[in-house]
This record gives sequence, C-alpha cells and structure tokens, in this order.
Amino acid sequence: MAVLLDIEGTTTAISFVTDTLFPYAAARIPNYLAAHDDAATNAARAAILADATADEKALGGDVAVIAVVRRQMAGDVKAGGLKQLQGLVWQDGYASGAIKGHLFPDVVPALERWQAAGIPAAIYSSGSVLAQQLIFGHSIAGDLRGLISGWHDTARGPKREAASYTAIAATWGCAPAAVTFCTDQVAEAQAAHQAGMHAVVLMRPGNAPLPANVPFAVHADLSRI
Repeated sequence: MAVLLDIEGTTTAISFVTDTLFPYAAARIPNYLAAHDDAATNAARAAILADATADEKALGGDVAVIAVVRRQMAGDVKAGGLKQLQGLVWQDGYASGAIKGHLFPDVVPALERWQAAGIPAAIYSSGSVLAQQLIFGHSIAGDLRGLISGWHDTARGPKREAASYTAIAATWGCAPAAVTFCTDQVAEAQAAHQAGMHAVVLMRPGNAPLPANVPFAVHADLSRI
C-alpha cells in the first residue's frame, strides 16, 4: 500500500498559496532577478522566456521575464519556468523564516501513522518539487521531509491525465491498485482512478464546493486514510 498526496486544498490550505506564497513571490521577483545571475535562476529565466509572446520578448532582458511572470500569475498558468522562479524566491523566504509552510492539523499524525505502518507517502502537486520540499521542510511543525518518500510535479505529466499517475506508480515501483491518491479536485481523482489507483476527495475549509454525486469517497481530513 502507498499514499499519494496533493498539496493545495489537501494537506495545505488554498489560502496559504493564494494569500501568502503567490503575493510573496510577486512582490519579490523583480529584486530577486536583479540580484541573481546563477545557474538555477538563469534556467528559470530561459524557461520563462520560452513562453514569452513576441511583444514580451521585444522588451528584452529581465523586463521581458517579469512581463511573462505577471501575465502567467494573473492567469494562474501552471508554467514550469514560473514555478521554478517562484520556488527560488520562496526558498529565500523560508530560509529567512519569513514563511512557514502551512499544514492542516491532521497531516503530521497521518504521515507518522503511515510511516509506522510501513506505508510510504509521496507528493504529486502542480507546484515544483522545490516548492513542495520547502513547504514540508520549513513547515509549522518543523522539517517533515523524512516522512515523505517521493516528490512529483507536472514534469510527470498533467494532473488530469491518467498517464501521469501510471508514470508515478512505475517510478515508485508500486502497482497503481496499491496506491490511494488524495486530492481536492474531482478531475484529478478521475484521472488517478483511470490509471488504476484508488481515489479520495478532501473537502477542506476554503475549498470550492464539490459537484453533486461525486463518484469517490469524500473525507474532511486524512484520519480515515
């Protein structure tokens, strides 16, 4: 058996992402770019510029990068370069103590219970692997990375496609039928189910209302997983 966890709306409040992480990155990205000329930042720059429109590219340099970032953040675009850059900015914030990763109160007990039972838990989130590790490594409950056996982002594929879950199971060495995927998104649960996984939908405070007749188990927390 194994457990695969989404983050936003599942282990962590959506408001932490929308009201803390996103504004923090948006306010600091221009100064961060001005101060960094390292390999990781330059890789994020290149990935972001690959998504630039002709008009944005014409701006040149970091002005173009910032223009793309602002457009993508305004549209909640799940772009790899943007996620990389946000992760780097958040890394500074976590390191300074300005940010602590939010987790719902039941998350740590669940992770500890699964580990004690020999049930591995991994993460699959649209946020970058770096962003995932920062939330759990600098959480309000301390460094919890030792309770997580794997980290997966959309480099594995879109979260609403069954093939992504098949790839994660194969990488993990688990049969899909042995994995329970926990998410707040019914479409993601459907994709995991199509891949052969069990799926559970979490209805956390602040989550959007669920549609009628959800064809999966719906839980308020992880205590029954």
